[in-house]
Amino acid sequence: MNSKVSFQTLRRPKLVDDVVTQLQKKISDGELKIGDKIPTEPELMEQFGVGRSTIREAVRVLVHAGLLEKKQGFGTFLTGHSDAAMQEPLVNRLRRAEILEVYEVRKMLELEISRLAAERRDETDLEQMREALHQRLKALESANMDAYLTADLAFHQAIAVASKNSIVVDLYRSFSAVLLEALTNLVKDEQVHDHHHLFHVNLYQAILDQDVAAAENWTLQNLEGTVQQVRKFLQQE
Repeated sequence: MNSKVSFQTLRRPKLVDDVVTQLQKKISDGELKIGDKIPTEPELMEQFGVGRSTIREAVRVLVHAGLLEKKQGFGTFLTGHSDAAMQEPLVNRLRRAEILEVYEVRKMLELEISRLAAERRDETDLEQMREALHQRLKALESANMDAYLTADLAFHQAIAVASKNSIVVDLYRSFSAVLLEALTNLVKDEQVHDHHHLFHVNLYQAILDQDVAAAENWTLQNLEGTVQQVRKFLQQE
């Protein structure tokens, strides 16, 4: 058994999912290696602070995914099927990633999205963007942060839809689910968060004008500004 591996006690709902996520992280981080025996059920129960049924269900999920193998009388081991880790849903992987890592990938993705949207947008796409911008500003003026976040993500999703690439749309939706959780905390700190409304207006105008260079420029300015805000927020924690 790898005695150096330890886990955080859980105090949240969806305990099976949380156990699975922590085990997957130890595997992807290399703390558990191929052939390692994972801690016993009692040890896992103590470390996670959950019951036997939760541990057994989490292990069953990972055995079914091909990450773990149970050997009767010997214990449960990390298998050699390294490609099985790829079966982890993207949204789960994003949720356990560092938020700055997520934003680095978001920047790469949104730069291409804005370029494609400027080339391919149609009137329906523009209408969706205008409506989201309107709702975004309305929410800001009324200090309704929940509505603001919803409208902000709707604006960026409308740009993704305008790219006319269905895979990009699905990827962005996965990012949005994670970004919403992070941004909900960020916008609570008014000294850190800047809403960059003018950047969004200028981005819309660039897409309207089918100005690819301008669309990329305003996307970059918006995201670099947000990354700086995230860094400041993390330093305050």
